[in-house]
Amino acid sequence: MLRLLLVLVGLLFVPQLVMAEVYEEDFTNLGLTGTERGIYTVLIFIIAYGFVMAEEFTGLRKSKPVILAAGIIWAHAAILAQDAGVSVEQLHEAFEYNLAEFAALMLFLLVAMTYINAMAERNVFEALRSWMIRKQFSYKQLFWVTGIITFFLSAVADNLTSALLVGAVVMAVGKGNDKFTAIGLVNLVVAANAGGAFSPFGDITTLMVWQAGYAEFFDFFALFIPSIVNYIVPAFFMYQAVPDEQPAASNEEAVMLKPGAIQVCVLFLLTIVTAVSFKQFLHLPPFMGMMVGLSVLMIYGYSINKLYSDESFDIFDKVRDAEWDTLFFFFGVVFAVGGLGYIGYLELLSGAMYDGLGDTTANIFVGIISAIVDNIPVMFAVLNMNLEMDLYQWLLVTLTAGTGGSLLSVGSAAGVALMGTSKHKYTFFSHMKWTPVIALGYFASIFVHYLVNG
Repeated sequence: MLRLLLVLVGLLFVPQLVMAEVYEEDFTNLGLTGTERGIYTVLIFIIAYGFVMAEEFTGLRKSKPVILAAGIIWAHAAILAQDAGVSVEQLHEAFEYNLAEFAALMLFLLVAMTYINAMAERNVFEALRSWMIRKQFSYKQLFWVTGIITFFLSAVADNLTSALLVGAVVMAVGKGNDKFTAIGLVNLVVAANAGGAFSPFGDITTLMVWQAGYAEFFDFFALFIPSIVNYIVPAFFMYQAVPDEQPAASNEEAVMLKPGAIQVCVLFLLTIVTAVSFKQFLHLPPFMGMMVGLSVLMIYGYSINKLYSDESFDIFDKVRDAEWDTLFFFFGVVFAVGGLGYIGYLELLSGAMYDGLGDTTANIFVGIISAIVDNIPVMFAVLNMNLEMDLYQWLLVTLTAGTGGSLLSVGSAAGVALMGTSKHKYTFFSHMKWTPVIALGYFASIFVHYLVNG
């Protein structure tokens, strides 16, 4: 964190390099990083992100400060543009570029979240949780079963949903054994972040890289083996500390799937296929395919209500229950980082990191930053630096940004959520105890990526 702040503070006092740098999108950044207003916008962003990082302690939702910061940053950017003689049309072009980026990703995520909520309402996840509890695994068996399920589940669902679902199992069977609960939840955080790195649907960062066109859908599966290594290495060491005991017998009853549960799962898979097909064959944004899938789910929900008189399946309830705090946080991040980029700070940051350190070192550093700062703004900043990197490097930064958050409990949504629900069984320091072996897995996965894909 200190190194990141030093970089940011250093950039505040770098004089204006140019008056206008041309972006690939044919609008210009202002190159006004040395102005008082420019410095003020960076400070606003740092303060807002301080509130984001303190969410666990303040209870202030992370979306609120970043949306405010985005508005303030763009207000100052507009004033700077006017002072520099930039036309209103050029200003709007820069602003609307960020709007298009957010709209495409927001619609995609909204459909994915709606499907996840629909599957949860049909008891898909509860049935899985019930099954794992009733199987009466030993603690050592449960360690691997929960980790592997989380790894693969997070490739389809997001890491937050996967960690919370399987985390409920770990906390249920680990009741009375705090040592297993703590290790088991660290295991889930690492598995969830690693599993999301090799699939465009597994993490927002991979989705952003895919939609930006820097890698095709099937390119991400080249990260499958590095992702396995990222998880297996720390899991092997943590497994040695798992108690060799049997949990107390459970009287958990089987949870029955509601009508249409399997069909909703199948529709979700078909929606993913549709999204990929729209991008690969029609050259349209993937969110359009997702919206088509949402319409099919709406129609199927209507048929459930007609076929089963005692069932109430309202798709708009599932839309309402989407993670709106995450979606609005994403809005704030896109526009705050976009505003800083328009003023010229991403150009400077790109020079400091990628020109100064080189692509490989900078991309590894991105993952370390992601352990402290959420990987969404980090990856969005990287994408908007207009870097000229090959596929190997784009996959590398996807891997590091996705898995770097495992280094600390606050580095990912999965870790923060489990800290909140574990009733102090899983804490910052219980996770940090395993940071050295998690770091070993992090660097091992980078090395394996080099061997397999380099």
